[in-house]
Amino acid sequence: MKLDVLGMQAFVAIATLGSFARAADSLSVTSPALTRRLSNLESQLGVQLLERTTRSVALTPTGTSFLPRARNLLDELSIAIREISASGQAQRGTVTIACVPTVGVRFLPSILGAYSCRHPDNHIRILDHTSYGVAEAVQRREAEFGINMANAQFSDLESIPVLTDRFGLICRRDHPLARRRTLKWHQLQGHALIVPGSGSSNRPLLDTVLGPLNIQLPATYEVERSSTAVGLVAQGLGAAIVPQLSIPPGAYPQLKLVALADPCVERTFVLLRRKGAVLSPPAQALFELIRAQAAHEPRVPT
Repeated sequence: MKLDVLGMQAFVAIATLGSFARAADSLSVTSPALTRRLSNLESQLGVQLLERTTRSVALTPTGTSFLPRARNLLDELSIAIREISASGQAQRGTVTIACVPTVGVRFLPSILGAYSCRHPDNHIRILDHTSYGVAEAVQRREAEFGINMANAQFSDLESIPVLTDRFGLICRRDHPLARRRTLKWHQLQGHALIVPGSGSSNRPLLDTVLGPLNIQLPATYEVERSSTAVGLVAQGLGAAIVPQLSIPPGAYPQLKLVALADPCVERTFVLLRRKGAVLSPPAQALFELIRAQAAHEPRVPT
């Protein structure tokens, strides 16, 4: 059975105002049109809801029982329409995005702060995954979009470059290499190094760039996450090769970042979404804000 919204509106207005004329005025329709709406509803339900005389209008027992339910249905419909309208204007809704953990350290916080100021009623869920996990979350529709390292393996996803992040060396300020502003990769020989392990999404990139140049990384420690490498460096266990995104500004004043050159190794981050996907208005607003920020500052500041 179809929901006769116009009929219920007519019934509730008549029952509330006690008059066909007043109800017609409240709904901005003519009395004959109002009567047709009520008659259509009663015909659809197969019951009489109102007793009409030339001087009065009264609810039948069935009408008395149905009135609170009709009011509730119309109220719920009105609330749903308002929520959808607000969502359409990106004013209210939940946005689920996926990203690699390091993106959440230096890139996302300021953007999310600006987004929350513009859309204070919106709720944001962040799924921090490995690089593969981000793409998988977007593919499975667990996240509307993601921020991930550039990877051409996922043909069903479209990517938009938003950020370039350079690898460097972090060490304690009392480390012998801390006096340098720039180092060449071969100058790392002889030092205890903490490097990305085989399970890290950073390792294939380093191997691809450094391997053809016969540059070896003499590892004392191998770690899967850059945050672990930073913690080991802070304890004086060596110097670490990490992307700049992994170092929160001011979080480790005892550590220094030294640029690595010849070659400069960079990784590119992209916005990922399914090809042909239509983002919800709240998600689209965040997506565009990230793109705008990336256009303004496409490289991680040192």
